Amino acid sequence: RKKQLRPPVSAEHDSTKIISWNLLRRTGATVHDVVALIEAEKPDILLMQEATAEIDVLSDILGGYYARAPLPGRIHGPACWSRTPFARTPRACTIPSGAVVKRHAQIIDYGPFSLANVHLSHGQVLNRRQLRRIAALLPAPCAILGDFNLVGPTLVPGFRDVGPKAPTHRMVDLVPIRIDRCLVEGMGCLSARVLPVFASDHRPIAVQLRPDIKVLASVAS
Repeated sequence: RKKQLRPPVSAEHDSTKIISWNLLRRTGATVHDVVALIEAEKPDILLMQEATAEIDVLSDILGGYYARAPLPGRIHGPACWSRTPFARTPRACTIPSGAVVKRHAQIIDYGPFSLANVHLSHGQVLNRRQLRRIAALLPAPCAILGDFNLVGPTLVPGFRDVGPKAPTHRMVDLVPIRIDRCLVEGMGCLSARVLPVFASDHRPIAVQLRPDIKVLASVAS
């Protein structure tokens, strides 16, 4: 039986709470960990990386709307869950890839804004190329979230890095790394934090985003 989720209570009724989490395929977060996160944090949208077929029952358990896009030849890929319907079915868009893993970004049209759910390559030149490709696909207002595998500035013109500044990887005791990011264009970030969830080698990040009124007005005109 599906659980009945209460709608989130937010003082910012026109903002959207988004969580991004790399689940760590096979040995990391289970569907039960994901359900617990949604019930505790009440996001409007959950973006997942390294999601396997196990996660496909998420909407059967909680309701809502779900889509997953496995990477070519892999058991895992980006997935998204939403409390409300997508404006159109999320789609997978091919991005520049390395020799081993062929990658794509999951593009989500959410109505007043669009999102890209990403798991980028480890190469620091390649993952910046991937970001620029993804940025070119998205009209403002928009946001790019996920596991960037990127150290240092993102170097994407027009986008701001508004994600939490704390490390997001389990090995923070050795090398503090902030590789789970959120970039926005034409959107404001009301809050950003790293969540104390340790089922994966990545910790989830949560952001509260709101489209810029001026950008929405220019799009409407």
